[in-house]
Amino acid sequence: MEEKKLDVKSIIGFILIFGILVFMMYQNAPTPEEIEAQKKAEQEQVEAEKKNSKQNEAVVTTSKDYSSTQVLDSTQRAALQNKLGAISYASTLAGSEYTTVETDVFSLKFKRKGGHLAEVKLKKFVDYDSVPVYLVKDDNSDFNITFSTTDSRTHNTKDHPFQPSVTKSGENTVVSMKLKFSETEFLEYRYELKPDDYMIDFSIKSQGLSGVFNTSQPITLDWKQKGIRHAKSISYENRYTRLTYMHDEDRVEKLSQMGDDLETVEDVEWLSYRQHFFSSILVANDKPFSKAELASENLVEDEEVDSLYTKLYTSKIPLAYNGGEVNKNLGLYYGPTDAKVLKAYDKNLQESIPFGWGIFGWINKALFIPLFGWLSSMLPYGIAIIVMTVLVKLMLSFVQYKQFLSQAKMKILKPELEAIREKYKDNKLKAQQETMALQSKAGASPLSGCLPGLMQIPVFYALFMFFPTAFDLRQKSFLWADDLSSYDSIADLPFNIPFYGDHVALFPILAAIAIFFYMKMTTGQQTAMQGPPQEGMPDMSKMMKYMIYFSPILMLIFFNNYASGLSLYYFISNLISIGIMLVIKNYIIDEDKVLAKIEVSKNKPKKQNKFQRKMAEMMEQAEQQKQAQQRQKRKK
Repeated sequence: MEEKKLDVKSIIGFILIFGILVFMMYQNAPTPEEIEAQKKAEQEQVEAEKKNSKQNEAVVTTSKDYSSTQVLDSTQRAALQNKLGAISYASTLAGSEYTTVETDVFSLKFKRKGGHLAEVKLKKFVDYDSVPVYLVKDDNSDFNITFSTTDSRTHNTKDHPFQPSVTKSGENTVVSMKLKFSETEFLEYRYELKPDDYMIDFSIKSQGLSGVFNTSQPITLDWKQKGIRHAKSISYENRYTRLTYMHDEDRVEKLSQMGDDLETVEDVEWLSYRQHFFSSILVANDKPFSKAELASENLVEDEEVDSLYTKLYTSKIPLAYNGGEVNKNLGLYYGPTDAKVLKAYDKNLQESIPFGWGIFGWINKALFIPLFGWLSSMLPYGIAIIVMTVLVKLMLSFVQYKQFLSQAKMKILKPELEAIREKYKDNKLKAQQETMALQSKAGASPLSGCLPGLMQIPVFYALFMFFPTAFDLRQKSFLWADDLSSYDSIADLPFNIPFYGDHVALFPILAAIAIFFYMKMTTGQQTAMQGPPQEGMPDMSKMMKYMIYFSPILMLIFFNNYASGLSLYYFISNLISIGIMLVIKNYIIDEDKVLAKIEVSKNKPKKQNKFQRKMAEMMEQAEQQKQAQQRQKRKK
């Protein structure tokens, strides 16, 4: 082998080339001015890249349009196809787990898996502990559609990833969540959010799936949600937490208030998951749901436990195919259970509020809601309650007058009534006949005092339903009460008293004291006009004496956890009743004049009505039968 030697000419050549390169670099070296300009240009380029990067990040936060595809080999694709069938394409697409959108009233978070809302925060409200009000959070809600495909598989949308995109339509924000079977075939949840609006236009629509859906099998919407606690007293809040629905055009019904319940109904217009002062409502915009299986489960097993949830609501709704596709227009309401807000949607959603049934609800909607709205627009809420109480009591003062007048007449007639009882002490039936005849002539029937009192019952019950459902009272303070829609605690107890609670509320105590003195006055008046109890009849005077103490105790216990606004109303109402009674007794009713009128009435021929004639005939027949029985006994 020839030995390699170092070539001198080659070395000289390399040296020359190196020298030439050095010379050329020297000749082409930038001047100090060029170096400065280059540094400036590089700095500008770096700043431009940073700015461009921030803009790109903002676009992602706003639009969140993820359509990139995961890189899968043929084996992985085949495995997905074998596992998921026609829906396998959705799992090949990449994307973020959540999409967040905000409006004036909402902060919403959409979950990619399942395509529905994972979080709904109401930006304008906080709960009793100053924490933002969430209607959906921490997996308390589940929205799922179950459907079958032609490859004999059953799918649940909650198990599959949707592709999100956020766009603008004028002032509205549109969130589209698509469960893709291919680039052109998908099942879409479309949410359109309007500024300052709690109602979301929501639609479920499919495209290109007529050959994928197995239309011989049902497609079912399943919506579950647990009510999140928002109030101090979970037992009080749970009392007004209820699944309500409207069906058959205008019939509004409810599931059980406290226990578990299940109903299957048809032609459902809307269904409301009411959580006392806040509601989640699903509305059928185009046409009613043909059928819905509704269920409510009470989650408050022990009121002493600091529970997080009140009730679990479940709705199973079959959807209809149209030409092999799905196309259903709905509405989703997440917001306050406020009559003014709900009424604006013109779907009778305000009927989900428990104003009371029949005449009681009519009184609230026609009288108390407009009246209180007008008063509270000018006055603080506590003062508005007091003024409304005064107006109601003045309106019903004639009832108290009628009652007291009847009591005064019976008191004046008491000597004559006792004389009749003594005269016919051996003939109770005859004594009763004579008593009724005297009362009829004098116009002093005991019923004349009872019937006006019955007129107060609709007003009493209507207000009993009004105050706990008045959204305007929520978190409005008055005197020592921080929240007129909740109890006014002045002391916390280190233990829980059954039926009473673990706190002391002051307004129920004041109301109980006022009721005690009012009943003391009225019961004393009634006792004064009553005679001794008849044989076989209960002693009403003793019963009324027990009621003097029983009613205040009932108020004290029952209203300790109720809205302080309601206790304030009863406190003021009974104070006014005492005042009206004193005025009537001391300045309006003159017993001498009443006696004179009774004497005039007794001397006039009294025409009996049909009821009185019938009673007289029955008593006469009873008297004759009794006399016949006595004659038969004597013969024996």
